[in-house]
Amino acid sequence: MKIKSKILIIAGSDSSGGAGVQADIKTVTTLGSYAMTAITAITIQNTTGVKSILPISNKDISNQIEFTAKDIKPDAVKIGMLHSESVVKSVIKSLKIINAKKIILDPVMIAKGGKKLIDDKAIKILKNKFLSKVNLITPNIPEAEVLTDLKITNIKDVILAGKKLLKLGAQNVLIKGGHLKSKTIQDVFINKNGVKIFKNRKILTKNSHGTGCTLSSAITTYFACGKTLKKSCDMAIKYVNHSLRTQPNLGKGHGPVNHLNSIRIKRMFR
Repeated sequence: MKIKSKILIIAGSDSSGGAGVQADIKTVTTLGSYAMTAITAITIQNTTGVKSILPISNKDISNQIEFTAKDIKPDAVKIGMLHSESVVKSVIKSLKIINAKKIILDPVMIAKGGKKLIDDKAIKILKNKFLSKVNLITPNIPEAEVLTDLKITNIKDVILAGKKLLKLGAQNVLIKGGHLKSKTIQDVFINKNGVKIFKNRKILTKNSHGTGCTLSSAITTYFACGKTLKKSCDMAIKYVNHSLRTQPNLGKGHGPVNHLNSIRIKRMFR
């Protein structure tokens, strides 16, 4: 398979392999692109929860981004966990230095088990300084509530929150609807041109660890390969849904999705 594009991933590591940089690398690779990384934190976790978080220094994060991109220029950048105000500032500065063009921000704030992964000062600078610098932000409903200070209980609230994020500076927003209580998942894509709702039947499973990371990485990969943002979101949602349907059922808690669902092994390697 010929490599289709080059993706720089800026995110935290997940020792269980289901989310974070590990999920990002698997997603980018299975969709035919080349993954590079800048680790922002090392998390000690498994499917039952997060035990601890070990932050990487701002200097080392910036060096990873700049030294990597100096050699291999990324076609797009996916950003996940940015745990502090100083890290956010460092990443913004480094992205300017490498002249990053296509940037997708997944504002990772809360782990599946409920542990907070980002401090309040980092949230503030994300809202005030970073939203306008990225092409797309992909919050889930709890994250959208934090960013907008709105309570979201239905699809009208989702759209209202999306419009508020646009007012805060976001260019495009995809709010993931998995936390709403309904038989269907309604993911809402919104920009100044209008609203697009992607409707899919909810897949009932406990094995959904890393869905947000996987989705944003898939969007970034499709976007880097020349698809529009709206089309990239559509294709990435399909990829994640198939990953959920073919879950490997690993671990005792919230298990990972099947990142390998798009891989077809040639006969000669079987």
